[in-house]
Amino acid sequence: MLRDHLNVLTLFAMSGEIVGRKKLQKMVYIAKQMGYPFNERYHFHRYGPYSDELTVRLEELCNLGFLIESEEDKGHYSQYRYTLSPQGQAFLEMYHPPVVGYKDLCQSLNSQSARFLELLSTILYFSDLEEGSRREKIRQLKKKQNYSDDDFDEAHTYLQKLAQVVASA
Repeated sequence: MLRDHLNVLTLFAMSGEIVGRKKLQKMVYIAKQMGYPFNERYHFHRYGPYSDELTVRLEELCNLGFLIESEEDKGHYSQYRYTLSPQGQAFLEMYHPPVVGYKDLCQSLNSQSARFLELLSTILYFSDLEEGSRREKIRQLKKKQNYSDDDFDEAHTYLQKLAQVVASA
């Protein structure tokens, strides 16, 4: 059980502050798809792949004082910021989870917008589909996002770069 908590804390140690619950969900999903040790189960949700388990794990880590969650009122919605607390850092240092070459991936993902990560994670979620069918399905499911061919091309190029980062780790 705690191994999964350590994996999430390690993501924060490597990424720094993560702004947005959606962004966090997508970062963990993409890292999992890239072979990093996340065990959360995902299903397709309104904003792409989503894990109820990750949501519960975040709540537990906040309740334990290992993560700091702050809420910002943005008018018609709330935005959440997450950072590793000193207690979380100390807990990580006690157990030294074995994750090699992870920092570059985490920082790269964290530097992207939530919208872009939503596209990346959705592409990965439907990776069993042929490219044309996948684009059509994503466009159908994500009409409001209005993803262009350039968005898809940029996403595929970025995923290839991520694969190189992971392979060189």
